[in-house]
Amino acid sequence: MENRSKIWLATGLLALLHGAVLAAGFVAPYDFAAQDRDLPYAPPSRLHFVDAQGKFHLRPFVYRWMEQPEGSGNYVADTSRAYDVHFLVGSRSGARRLFGVDEPARIFLLGTDAYGRDQLSRLLYGGRISLLAGLLAAALTLGVGLLAGAIAGYCAGWLDGIIMRGAELFLALPWLYLLFAIRAFLPLHISPAQAFFLLVSVIGLVGWARPARLVRGVVLSAKERTYVLAARSFGGSDFYLLRRHILPQTLGVLLTQAAILIPQFILAEVTLSFLGLGVGEPVPSWGNMLATLQQYSVLASYWWMFLPGLALVPVFWMYHKLADSLHGAAL
Repeated sequence: MENRSKIWLATGLLALLHGAVLAAGFVAPYDFAAQDRDLPYAPPSRLHFVDAQGKFHLRPFVYRWMEQPEGSGNYVADTSRAYDVHFLVGSRSGARRLFGVDEPARIFLLGTDAYGRDQLSRLLYGGRISLLAGLLAAALTLGVGLLAGAIAGYCAGWLDGIIMRGAELFLALPWLYLLFAIRAFLPLHISPAQAFFLLVSVIGLVGWARPARLVRGVVLSAKERTYVLAARSFGGSDFYLLRRHILPQTLGVLLTQAAILIPQFILAEVTLSFLGLGVGEPVPSWGNMLATLQQYSVLASYWWMFLPGLALVPVFWMYHKLADSLHGAAL
């Protein structure tokens, strides 16, 4: 019962996170490509309730950042006017946004990058790439692993030997370097959409070996159960036995593997994009957002540029708790 509660809690938190990312067009205050060249590397906006004259405001407000002197990278708040934070506001594109402020002020809750682009907006839009890459790659891996493991476990014999030797080869290879090697042979100058699906395909087809071995073990055990033998004696076809009696037994293994593999594949996408081998600018992903940290001046001066990396911590923690709870429930 306790494991079930943990499963629902972790699932709910993950659903909330993925929902916010999917609704980035509404939650994010700006478009991911919108630039304000007058505010490069502006620090996070501070929400206030008490203005410079000591007056309390029921609605939170921000002050406009002013660069002093111009081009120095040093910002001070212009306290001569407070800009209230409004909710359910319209944007230049006509879309509704969760919150915003009146121009000429800007609200940058997580600061800006070198082009004056809002980091919070890019973090939410970038989550679509990084999180979806992990989900799709895990689905591809589990699909290939389920097919290979089911064939190996059910057919046995020489086919089992070939599949399992191939799985052992993939398990012996360091997957990160294997990803680099495969990606290096593929074209670099492609559209963001092509890069995304290419990345998902490469990541997903590398990790099939471990799920295949686990599925094979379940299938080997399940096909010798008495109810399976009885169904076979009554004339059940191989396809019927697999679909009705054997493959449902692998569901617990597949769910646990999904909770383990998704964060691994998110990290793989972040790593490849960080190194310039994934989705490129101007489309954001958490990996290419972190790529600016390769510059020492950014690394040393602008702490808010680390935030896409810190966003990985709660994601990994929630998936880890889900995998641990699913494993506990299966015991």
